[in-house]
Amino acid sequence: MKQLVVASTNPGKVREIRLALKDLSEWSVEPLPAGIADPLETGTSFAENAALKAIHYSRCVDGFVLADDSGLCVEALDSRPGLYSARYASTPEESNRRLLDELDALGPGASRDATFFCALALSQAGTVVWAVERTLRGRIVHHAVGALGFGYDPIFLVPELGKTLAELTTEEKNRVSARGQALAELRRFLKDPDGR
Repeated sequence: MKQLVVASTNPGKVREIRLALKDLSEWSVEPLPAGIADPLETGTSFAENAALKAIHYSRCVDGFVLADDSGLCVEALDSRPGLYSARYASTPEESNRRLLDELDALGPGASRDATFFCALALSQAGTVVWAVERTLRGRIVHHAVGALGFGYDPIFLVPELGKTLAELTTEEKNRVSARGQALAELRRFLKDPDGR
């Protein structure tokens, strides 16, 4: 069996990836082993950071490593939190609160348009063998809604569905989210690496 190590200790992220790849029976999806030092995320884009992490971790474990770098860019906040989405505050709840407070301070006429970005990079033995980036456009709601998902999901509304990402099941979220779109591309690649 081929091993795909997810470069994350976030159980929600590992669960989403397992579900997206569940019918690829020849692949085992595993979380990153404990004790591996994190690399410095010095990239200037989500794609650069995903590749940097994939290369770093693939030098520490056997098999393939899947790394992602994703984040939320809010137009009225000059694309913040952007590359700093995971470090915008000390907890996801505090990050959401900070973002909502910053938007509220701009007044009721401020745009709440936002874009989720997700870049994936697949690496083996220090070399990136595949990469993709996908986006999802939406709006920031005025308060958190929904108990599913993680991170910024409770405040990100998918207008076509009239729901936040935190109101969607993992299966529903995987169909529309930026990570779900990127994982669909990964699934196609893993099934047919030569693109036949």
